[in-house]
Amino acid sequence: NVTDIPTALKEAFQVLKPGGRFMCLEFSYVENNLMRSLYDAYSFNVIPKIGSAVAKDEAAYKYLVESIRMFPRQRELKEMMGEAGFGLVTHKDMTF
Repeated sequence: NVTDIPTALKEAFQVLKPGGRFMCLEFSYVENNLMRSLYDAYSFNVIPKIGSAVAKDEAAYKYLVESIRMFPRQRELKEMMGEAGFGLVTHKDMTF
């Protein structure tokens, strides 16, 4: 997590070697309505309980889920990456 995504992207771009790749695995917006409903139910009800059982810290896992929801959607992140200097920016949704 970073507080200033545009600045973090600019800094990532600056430290890449010419021709280097930046890959971001993020849990963002799910386009499919059914999958989004299931994902939200899992995220808000199951993940915090797992955090409570495994790490004894349910609040941290609630924060994790909430911070994921605050992350820019795919197209917005793609635009931000272009503005940071990245040339060929693509994304692939991994849900159906």
